[in-house]
Amino acid sequence: MSSRAKIIALFAIFACGALLLVGVATALLPARQTAATAGASVGGPFTLVDQDGKTVTEADLKGRPSLIFFGFTHCPDICPTALFEMSEILNALGPDAQKLQIFFVTVDPERDTPDTLKAYISSFHPQLKALTGTPPEVDAIKRAYRVYSKKVPLDAGGYTMDHTAVIYLMDKSGAFLAPFNAKQPPDQAAVELRRYL
Repeated sequence: MSSRAKIIALFAIFACGALLLVGVATALLPARQTAATAGASVGGPFTLVDQDGKTVTEADLKGRPSLIFFGFTHCPDICPTALFEMSEILNALGPDAQKLQIFFVTVDPERDTPDTLKAYISSFHPQLKALTGTPPEVDAIKRAYRVYSKKVPLDAGGYTMDHTAVIYLMDKSGAFLAPFNAKQPPDQAAVELRRYL
């Protein structure tokens, strides 16, 4: 066999090998993406108490869709605005509001006791529930929902909290569906939510 023929044969073998590697990598890619997606899931086990001192766990998310928002009672604008918007959505749902749960989970358990939360949410729709717990319990649900929060000292003393401001839409089984847009008109938001009731 001539040198030229050997080079062509080696090139052909190399090309076939490269195609085989590309094929194997392509076949494995969906599995890797699925594993990565599963690793980035939102939600999981938690144990907290509501504003009345009643224990609430992930099992309480089952049976009805839920909206979950993380914040704190000393929040100057984002939290009260989100709670007001969700209250307006409950009003727009009318009788269907009973088929939806809304949870306000504190990221500031040092200050947000059940009594503090009870007084705070009394300004909003009576169906809202507020949840707190020990710092480790709150840290656990923050990890499960991939929530960021950080204590930020204030110049005048005390502190505020930087935090994730996403409203989580969970289905009737307690599984995460998508972030929910509460900034849309309440009637429009109600139409969207009725798809999951």
